[in-house]
Amino acid sequence: MKIELVAVGDELLVGDVENTNAGTLGRRLTAAGLRVSGVSTVGDGLDAMIDVLAQAVRRADAVIVSGGLGPTSDDRTREAIAAVAGVPLHRDPAIEDWLRRRYRGMNRTLTALGLQQADVPEGGRSLPNANGSAPGIAVEIGDVAVYAIPGPPHEMIAMTEEQVLPDLLRRAGEPPIRAQRQLLTASIGEGVIAAMLEPLERELARDGAVEVAYLATAGQTRVKLTSAGPGGAAEVDAAAARARELLGGCVYGEAGDTLAGVVLDLLRGRDATVAVAESLTGGLVAAELTSVPGASASVRGSVTAYATDLKGSVLGVDADLLAAQGAVHPDVAARMAEGVRDLMSGTYGVATTGVAGPDPQDGKPVGTVYIAVAGPEGTIVLSLLFSGSRGRIREMTTVRALDLLRCVVAGLPAEQDPACTG
Repeated sequence: MKIELVAVGDELLVGDVENTNAGTLGRRLTAAGLRVSGVSTVGDGLDAMIDVLAQAVRRADAVIVSGGLGPTSDDRTREAIAAVAGVPLHRDPAIEDWLRRRYRGMNRTLTALGLQQADVPEGGRSLPNANGSAPGIAVEIGDVAVYAIPGPPHEMIAMTEEQVLPDLLRRAGEPPIRAQRQLLTASIGEGVIAAMLEPLERELARDGAVEVAYLATAGQTRVKLTSAGPGGAAEVDAAAARARELLGGCVYGEAGDTLAGVVLDLLRGRDATVAVAESLTGGLVAAELTSVPGASASVRGSVTAYATDLKGSVLGVDADLLAAQGAVHPDVAARMAEGVRDLMSGTYGVATTGVAGPDPQDGKPVGTVYIAVAGPEGTIVLSLLFSGSRGRIREMTTVRALDLLRCVVAGLPAEQDPACTG
């Protein structure tokens, strides 16, 4: 079964909203043994929607359309589906009654545009939405199953899991699921990871039982191992074990883990705590740590010392050092980490300082970053140079700070260009 995904919305085309739905749907469908054969994004214009949807229907066995089901004039997914199916829209009285009751309960007025959420292409059916006001739609266009689901991610995920996915699996005859493992790494580029795994790839190429893919994001690389055919769990497990052997301490976890969560597990296991001092990252490191449930057991607190004078008055960085070197210097990072560790009585202190842009600072180019971790065994500082936008530099720094803390707490090497081969 070939499945195409169509994401609707002008906001997706111009970049005002990131299209995370396609990735979420792709991962969930693939995990269920189904195959996504194409992904399209289209704006709110009716003619463009009809064109994209008609092409998807010609190519696929099933099409999932996300977005364009709400109560405003630019929500026209229903019209587009009806036009491609060559049928009129009709109003579902049960959905209309449900909408009226829902809006009354929220003390809101149901407008004529709001009522369009009860319209369904003739021959189709509504998909109840327990998490919002826009019902979904399921309709047959020839022998192709078309599903329209809401755009808001929490509504989209719930409707997919509860209604769309079971129907797709029934149509596909419960396809056998290929075994899969994902190993997570940080701080090392995908090219370096791939080079480290060359022996494994040569071994796997001989029998073709397991496929390897690399998925890179800012500061992290996922190694995806998938069986070439149904089943294959033993082969994938063996490949994952070999990959771990080759990558060593570079692997911080597997699918479902987060870098911050792994760091906190390490701290809890050692009855240790951490305090954070941030300049460049403006609180992002602390936010990652405290986003994990139970973080209060290990996170003492944080200081965002963005102004140079606060690095001295709050964190105890020597005034002469700041005057001579400015805020962007490896010794400043070290003193920040030691200062916040002492200030908050933490086992470890983590600090970030640098230049995120758009302009150089203290004679340092944009992308200059210093990260320090202070602990019982002393203080280590990484001197780095990142490229890219301000946001990317901050994101890369946050990942690298968490991974440096992981390596220090776990007793792994943390060199300037770490291989973390522990």
